Amino acid sequence: MTRLLALLAMFAAFLSGPAAAQPVTEEEAYAIGIEAYTYAYPLVLMETTRRVATNVGAPGRMRSPVNSFANMKTYPDASFKDVVRPNADTLYSSMWFDVGKEPLVLTLPNTQGRYHVIPLMDMWTDVFATLGTRTTGNDGGTAAIVGPHWQGTLPAGMRLIRSPTDMGWIIGRIQTNGAADYAHVHGLQAGLKATPLSRWGKPEVAVAMPAPDASIDMKTPPVQQVAALAPQAFFASFAELMKRNPPHASDYAIVLRMERLGIVQGQGFDLSKADPAVQRGLTRAATDAYQRIVTRRKALPVRGGWGAIGSTVGVYGNDYLARAFIGFAGLGALPPEEAVYPMAVLGDDGKPLTGASNYVLHFDKDQIPPADAFWSLTMYGEDQFFVANPINRFAIGDRDKLRFNPDGSLDLYIQNLSPGADKEANWLPAPAGVFTMNLRLYLPQRRATDGSWAPPPVKQVP
Repeated sequence: MTRLLALLAMFAAFLSGPAAAQPVTEEEAYAIGIEAYTYAYPLVLMETTRRVATNVGAPGRMRSPVNSFANMKTYPDASFKDVVRPNADTLYSSMWFDVGKEPLVLTLPNTQGRYHVIPLMDMWTDVFATLGTRTTGNDGGTAAIVGPHWQGTLPAGMRLIRSPTDMGWIIGRIQTNGAADYAHVHGLQAGLKATPLSRWGKPEVAVAMPAPDASIDMKTPPVQQVAALAPQAFFASFAELMKRNPPHASDYAIVLRMERLGIVQGQGFDLSKADPAVQRGLTRAATDAYQRIVTRRKALPVRGGWGAIGSTVGVYGNDYLARAFIGFAGLGALPPEEAVYPMAVLGDDGKPLTGASNYVLHFDKDQIPPADAFWSLTMYGEDQFFVANPINRFAIGDRDKLRFNPDGSLDLYIQNLSPGADKEANWLPAPAGVFTMNLRLYLPQRRATDGSWAPPPVKQVP
């Protein structure tokens, strides 16, 4: 009997969960904290971005109340700081959704064959569905986004798309062929609508504009706001966000590890009340984990000066470092089936690209970027945003009036000052200092995703 009681006591201790675990050392807290910060970063960044984007009383071009679209009327320019590494190829249609109370019905326009993509991203930054040209076609239609626990009936014939989290972000793109094309795309954007299921089939009503929240920082880019969060504020925010945004089904290994620190799903977390060893370990870990995310680019394979962002973009599985890095370097990136984003980080001399030098990017005729929709090359300053230039050009690509060489090859001139009137059609202005670039291939052909095609090196020229 005594032995049975002892076994029962051991079993009860096992079941009692985190409280019964042995106290962690500072080094254990630090090691788990590195993983926890990396895991948490996208969720905290998404919430910070959401707060800015839905604070509609403040000026901005991608801001609108929850469950309503904000349509960009022009390409972003050097003043745009809401999202890092924006594109200048499409007009964005952005909406932060909340389907915790009821489903939201999306209506897509008939684009008459024009490329568009409407990606649905959960609060962990995973793209859980894409609508548009590649998947559902160009004829438009409806689909209902429902919450993770919703049970009910949709109108006959309506697609159901279940979001893993109550909240999320849609950042739609419609192909836009320069400023002359804006008016046509505005008409397509007008056909993109979101309607609560309870109002489906009823007359449209005006969306109420809430008063602006003066406590929200509308000047500092969200990615910089998150970088500035103290460890206590960061982990407290993360714990609150997990209450409404449950982990993915494959995340429970890291969720159980975090319980060792007192970060328990569904509960708040106050670092100041944690064991001193946990306080010290997590404080150190927050700083080091952030630097690990920021410097991730240096660890990526570089081929001919181009860094491969990776095949897990948009859908990350359990590669939490990849997910955090893409959040930092390109929040809202599309899955590779929709677009690939090779990043130019070095010249052919192996040194960082800088406006102090002049470069040429030469494509042989059979090496023009293989994209079934379109391609472009976009310039970014050291802060990952556009940089003002005299011709207001932030990207160049196949929809521009490029001048090809007689043999069908193409030279793009990348430099701070104009290469001359005869070459200006192919000029992508560079800032005076350090810069990076992204090629974007929309609907990339297979050779752009299987490694058989790669961008040529960016060659420094006199």
